[in-house]
Amino acid sequence: MEIPPSYRNGCLIDLYGSTVDERMKYSLKKSRLTGVYSLFFCIFAKHIKNWIPMDKILVIGCAGQIGSELTLELRNIYGANNVVASDIREADKDIMESGPFEMLNVLEVQKVAEVCRKYNISQIYHLAAVLSGNAEKQPLPSWDINMKGLLDILELAREMKLARMFWPSSIAVFGPSTPVKDTPQQCVMDPNTVYGISKLAGERWVAYYNKRYGVDTRGVRYPGLISYKTEAGGGTTDYAVEIYYEAIKKGSYTCFLKEKTYLPMMFMPDAIKATIQLMQTDADKLTCKDSYNIGGMSFCPDDVYKAIKKHIPDFTIEYEPDFRQAIAESWPQSINDDISKRDWNLSYVYDLDKMTEVMLSEIRKKFQKA
Repeated sequence: MEIPPSYRNGCLIDLYGSTVDERMKYSLKKSRLTGVYSLFFCIFAKHIKNWIPMDKILVIGCAGQIGSELTLELRNIYGANNVVASDIREADKDIMESGPFEMLNVLEVQKVAEVCRKYNISQIYHLAAVLSGNAEKQPLPSWDINMKGLLDILELAREMKLARMFWPSSIAVFGPSTPVKDTPQQCVMDPNTVYGISKLAGERWVAYYNKRYGVDTRGVRYPGLISYKTEAGGGTTDYAVEIYYEAIKKGSYTCFLKEKTYLPMMFMPDAIKATIQLMQTDADKLTCKDSYNIGGMSFCPDDVYKAIKKHIPDFTIEYEPDFRQAIAESWPQSINDDISKRDWNLSYVYDLDKMTEVMLSEIRKKFQKA
């Protein structure tokens, strides 16, 4: 079975999670090899990582909520110079200064191809998209970015024979006829938003390119993602980011969803870990060729309010539902991700209370630095 190489800080990592240098030291200590054989083994282990080409990764959409954190983690694993960040605008300082950056518009596929050739790219993480709330305001331009951008990158991956491609789907692929609780991997999908329709169409395209052309496409259906590093960006689940910022800045929050609107959510560190874990899994183990369910945790605005009050007793909340309430009500309340756990050992670290503690602590630090 072919095992894709993994790296930590630019060093090759074996199946046991050790770098080559660590495994070399352990093997020399435990083995009975002596004399010239020990010397040969030492030289072999020391230089084997130079014989296996390092993956070169392009992240399209590095300035967004996912990309801003995924890019840095990929650089930590694969080495800063092996991960090229790109976006239509400049990213945060830590991304701009920690490795190569290219200004790219995903709709200008020839320029994307030039960057791929320039850096000898072998993997693409295609994250550029218009999210659910903003897509409803500008349906046709959003469709172009979400769909034409994906098709161009898929075709680029086919033509350039890239080793692997990641494209995120979303719980927005589900709709009013989908089972609301414990939504399974395979079920009725009838999205009624521009974003959801584009994601469902995208799932079918990535599955087609995988089966028809052998492009190794991988994806997950992200639930609502929560991060202290990047503020809300126009999504239906963004209340779960805004509420923490407003709790610290104002001590109050006006929520655009009803208090008992349950949705699947995930803290960004768990989402980043899941994304990289999927991409590092042997292709033979993956049974879903479109996108995997990942569920995280399920909660409602009232749950977040109560979690915050444990730290800020005077915090208050009001509810003024807007057009995003209808979108939220068309989505699942909880997700079944048993297949992801079976195929690539999906797991989570954070629940609501752990996440709330980190969110409040880190946002306070951001305000202190400002």
